[in-house]
Amino acid sequence: MSNTRPHKRDQLMISSFFSQPGQGSSTGRRHRSPIDLTDDDPDGTPAKRRKVSSHMDETRYAQTAHNREVVKAPPTTQNFGAAEKYRFEPTSPLRDKGKSKDAGESPRKERLRRILETKRVFHHGSDDTRPDVDDAQGEDTDPEPDEDRAEDIQPGVKKASTFEDTLSFFANAKAKPKATQRTKAAPAKKEIGPSGLPYTPLELQIRELKRQYAGAILMFEVGYKFRFFGEDATVAAKELGIIAFQNRNFLTASIPVHRRDVHLKKLLSQGHKVGLIEQTETAALKKAGETRNELFARKLTRMYTAATYVDQLGSVDDNELASVPPLMCLVEGLLGGMGPDERVSISMIAVSASTGDVTWDQFEDNHMRTELETRMVHISPSELLLPENKLSKSTEKMLTYFTTHSTADHRTRVERCRNLSYSDAFSYITNFYDKQTESDGVHGPSSNELMATISNFPKQVAIALAQCIQYLSDFEVADTLLETRFFSKFTERTHMLLNGNTITNLEIYRNETDYKTKGSLWWILNRSTTKFGARMLRSWIGRPLTDTALLKERTDAVEEILATTSPKLTVLRQLLRGLPDLARGLCRIQYGKCTPQELAVLLPAFNKIATSFNPITSPSEAGFRSRLINDVIYALPKLREPVQELLRAFSLKMAAEGKKGSMWADPDKYPDLDGITASIQIIESELVDELKKVRKVIKKPALQYSTWNGEEYLIEIKKNENREVPVTWSLVSSTKIFRRYRPPAVKAKVEEKARLLEALNIEANRAFQSFLAEISRCHYGVLRDCVNKLSIADCLLSLALVALQEGYSRPTFCDEDLVEIVEGRHPMVETLRDAPFVPNSVSMGGNSPRSKIITGPNMGGKSSVVRMIALCVIMAQIGSYVPARSMRLSVHDGILVRMGASDELARGRSTFMVEMQETSDILQLSTSKTLVILDELGRGTSTFDGMAVASAVLHHLVQHTKCRTLFITHYPQVATDLEREFPDAIQNLHMGFIEDTRIDGTREVAFMYKLAEGVAEESFGIECARLAGVPAMILQVAIDHSEKLRGMIERRIKTNK
Repeated sequence: MSNTRPHKRDQLMISSFFSQPGQGSSTGRRHRSPIDLTDDDPDGTPAKRRKVSSHMDETRYAQTAHNREVVKAPPTTQNFGAAEKYRFEPTSPLRDKGKSKDAGESPRKERLRRILETKRVFHHGSDDTRPDVDDAQGEDTDPEPDEDRAEDIQPGVKKASTFEDTLSFFANAKAKPKATQRTKAAPAKKEIGPSGLPYTPLELQIRELKRQYAGAILMFEVGYKFRFFGEDATVAAKELGIIAFQNRNFLTASIPVHRRDVHLKKLLSQGHKVGLIEQTETAALKKAGETRNELFARKLTRMYTAATYVDQLGSVDDNELASVPPLMCLVEGLLGGMGPDERVSISMIAVSASTGDVTWDQFEDNHMRTELETRMVHISPSELLLPENKLSKSTEKMLTYFTTHSTADHRTRVERCRNLSYSDAFSYITNFYDKQTESDGVHGPSSNELMATISNFPKQVAIALAQCIQYLSDFEVADTLLETRFFSKFTERTHMLLNGNTITNLEIYRNETDYKTKGSLWWILNRSTTKFGARMLRSWIGRPLTDTALLKERTDAVEEILATTSPKLTVLRQLLRGLPDLARGLCRIQYGKCTPQELAVLLPAFNKIATSFNPITSPSEAGFRSRLINDVIYALPKLREPVQELLRAFSLKMAAEGKKGSMWADPDKYPDLDGITASIQIIESELVDELKKVRKVIKKPALQYSTWNGEEYLIEIKKNENREVPVTWSLVSSTKIFRRYRPPAVKAKVEEKARLLEALNIEANRAFQSFLAEISRCHYGVLRDCVNKLSIADCLLSLALVALQEGYSRPTFCDEDLVEIVEGRHPMVETLRDAPFVPNSVSMGGNSPRSKIITGPNMGGKSSVVRMIALCVIMAQIGSYVPARSMRLSVHDGILVRMGASDELARGRSTFMVEMQETSDILQLSTSKTLVILDELGRGTSTFDGMAVASAVLHHLVQHTKCRTLFITHYPQVATDLEREFPDAIQNLHMGFIEDTRIDGTREVAFMYKLAEGVAEESFGIECARLAGVPAMILQVAIDHSEKLRGMIERRIKTNK
């Protein structure tokens, strides 16, 4: 070997000083030494090293070696002398050259070592502080030593320092590394799904959540969509009209996030229970947390049913003014008896979570559950809360029929709850209201007042109340039960209760043709301006007054509204226009679901109400004769102080923009918000400073931050400018014209700002919820009382608008037992028809018989006349004017109607059975002050049986009950006999007609639609069939048979006489 300086490629390595001549292996593998000092762990664990990719350049190779191949050497004060202890003395001519080379370069080595140790050029953080992405992905962190590179580091040699390792890597940088053999951990066994594919982490999360909330349709927030999985996807596809498809182990369907509420309401209207599963982590916080490489955490945030969903103010789906389907809870107690003699006691609580209306009742019912059915028709619940042990068989059958045959727009859902004893229920209620008393302090009712109210409830009602509290607490809307002073009893002595048949047959709430509100009494009377007023008017219509004093008070108020010219009424009318649904808004505040935008609508509306009238010291100072109007004018100014106090607490402009964090007028009210806001402002100022630095770096003084695709604080540089950009800048996007970068310092501050904004959002939500709780706790009572007063005013103004119609007059209530209508008209028929309605007059009681038997031709208008009489009575006892020239009446305690023909096969009742059951109910419920309407009783069976039943029923009503009765029949013989028997109590009337016989023998009948005295001998059924288009040949056969039967009956009558 020559003595010249070796070429760089032939330069000796440090490891060559530890090799012995002649010990090389023909296989190229290193020699196994019994001494191995490369591992200095006392337990003998090999040093951790990572595989280095073969395509790395020299610099990166050295940096990686320094960072990842750290050997824990024992402390020593002589780093460079460690190798001398184990150095061999080979008889090689290269030894002297190596020594001279090392000696010549020792100052350079010392200088490099100092630089590396002080500046740590190749060290970017220890393994303890820098996150290891490979480890997070499950890579093996304990590989075997790299055998191919070990030729240069012989066994038995102990590494002295990081500096020596770095030099070694530089020296061997051009050596071609070979594949590293690593011991991989056995992969974890993954559960295989039904599709044959393993479950993904998301699918496992979905499966667990579906197991926890079985029985509910779950909507999962995944990215920018809400998705349904499994059987929920099948239901969603059917109800929502979307596509479901198989995706790995689940059938899935999806909807956009912004359409969530629309589809949610559709599912709720079909009787489903729906839960929202939302992501509980945001991208910014997750990136800064320890779970950044894991699945987003999700949990149930809301559970809804139709009765517990509280819609937003001004929702486009809230078209029906009075459409608030409530929750009804029923508790039943057996009173004895079997079959037709069975009696039960039923307690009921109906809760409208959207409006805060709570109605309770306790009543006895017969084996057909007609009283329960009446309440179901009135309330029309969207959800029934029933005991899990089931109710009696008859009750369950009636409820099943109601839920499966309801013609309402929504399906009725049934939920079962566990049974409670009275002691458990009372204890639960006590705890619930005790918590409220503690939180309310001086603002709410005292504990003694609440306990007194609860103690006055019947035991079964208390049990139903406890079950409602338990159930509604799961949906976070139980606060609607806190204010017991606003509870109302369904049946009271001051109200008439219209039963289910009466509501249906008289079309009180909807017509019986297409089941819409158009054509109903509610449609005629509803001229309300506000939604909360419309709901109260609906309650007035379903429960007419029976107290004469209250009736007079209400009609006096309507009359004064029509007659007065006071500007206060004008102000009141203008005030009601444009008001939001204040009752719903109060409930959203009480439940903590109100948004800042809604609050910015509600509180100014309340302020408008409070400032419309000047405060007065007593209602009499309002200046009206009507007590109802004076109470309204007196109550409204009481809102002024509390509402203005609330308005001073925040900025309406910021609230309208939804800025919860910056809407508060007093920063000290929520100091945590102020601290986070200050931190954000500091970050923003630092970003401005960073922009100045960036301008200097790229030499562009006018540079400004740009925003692209939601990404803020970007450095936008045109490509044609050819500016020199530091390599450390991150390229965010590139287009044909621009490149957008983000420097490392800016990126760090943007991430910090994002974390602060998330913290600000959380704290702002907490502060806003605290403010809503303060409103509910301190001011709910006075606000709710104001809404009730405005509802009364809206109802009175609505009735006044009805009274302004042509031909309407004020009814007169008298002590004399009578109903006298002069030229009365059917309110709905005259409105729907273009042709004028033929008015009719009738007098029942006083100097006239109390009961009327009405006969006449088919299609002659008999049913319209009796409905007109009943509707005029209802309108009068609501407090409305009536469509008649005049009307005098005494107060009725009920109106019972049996009309039409229909079966109820689901309840095991035929047409005639339904007819007889309804008749039986009328006989049991009617009193001397009841108006009874019976239409064609007995037609569902044979002629003689039907005549006998009709005669017996009317005989009982006239002789024993002595109520006012309108009896429609096609049995002239029955009418004649009963009038002959009770000439002072029964009068026969018929609908007028004109009969004309043609040359061919056919008859033509002209209907006069006018009541006249006497009995109509014929019903002209064949002529009605001719109008319906029955063939003439069939009609001629019917005429022949009719003549024969008539002659036969007449002969039998003569024989019997």
